[in-house]
Amino acid sequence: MRSDCKTTKVNQNLKGKTVAITGSTGGIGLELCRALAKMGADLILLNRSYARSEQQVLSLQEEFPTLRAEILTVDMEQPSEVKAATDALKSRSIDALILNAGAYHISRKTCETEFDNVFQINFVSPYYMARELMPHLLARGGKVIAVGSIAHNYSKIDPNDVDFSTYRASSKVYGNAKRHLMYGLLELFRGVGSSALSVTHPGITFTNITAHYPRVIFAVIKHPMKVIFMKPRKAALSILAGLREDCSADQWIGPQWFD
Repeated sequence: MRSDCKTTKVNQNLKGKTVAITGSTGGIGLELCRALAKMGADLILLNRSYARSEQQVLSLQEEFPTLRAEILTVDMEQPSEVKAATDALKSRSIDALILNAGAYHISRKTCETEFDNVFQINFVSPYYMARELMPHLLARGGKVIAVGSIAHNYSKIDPNDVDFSTYRASSKVYGNAKRHLMYGLLELFRGVGSSALSVTHPGITFTNITAHYPRVIFAVIKHPMKVIFMKPRKAALSILAGLREDCSADQWIGPQWFD
């Protein structure tokens, strides 16, 4: 895919618009919500932990007293919870769905769908949400913003192991799932107009995903990583740009350097 974003600032009035976002309590998610609140959007936060979401809302409302926010609890590893949250969103008038939640270096297991849990969290669940909500978003002139990853280049599709359940390298397992999400959504939205979907890449960012190394090693490398890697607030700009910029089938919105 080709990276085509020159955006350094995002100035947009979202007053009266409702944005649903998965994975809002993580590093990039926190910055996304702060920026969206600043632009006047109403938020629907979809996370595993209601308590963390509630604390996030309270914190945001201290800075933005007029913010309206709703919390929906959903574990992207659990198909029944994903379906319930998706059904709930169908009854809301949402203008954008940001698929930000992701899992990288986690304990592996097989979900009830018989897919590997990393594949389920990063592809199957968000793809299901986008597919189900697409008609509702199109009716409102809304769009899906999918958070992809440069890791989609780290391996090739394996037709004998679609979800990479036998693979152990986290970068390959994660990248495989993100590749399915990015290209799967581009195919799903083919023919409905480029304004309905943006595939974005936040850049190589210092978040919990980059903190998966053994504790001793991470203690040594974390400070250089903070200097070299992009900060979440800047990384969020690519995703925010996806709200107003369109992608063709061979593009994503993200940093011009390092793919």
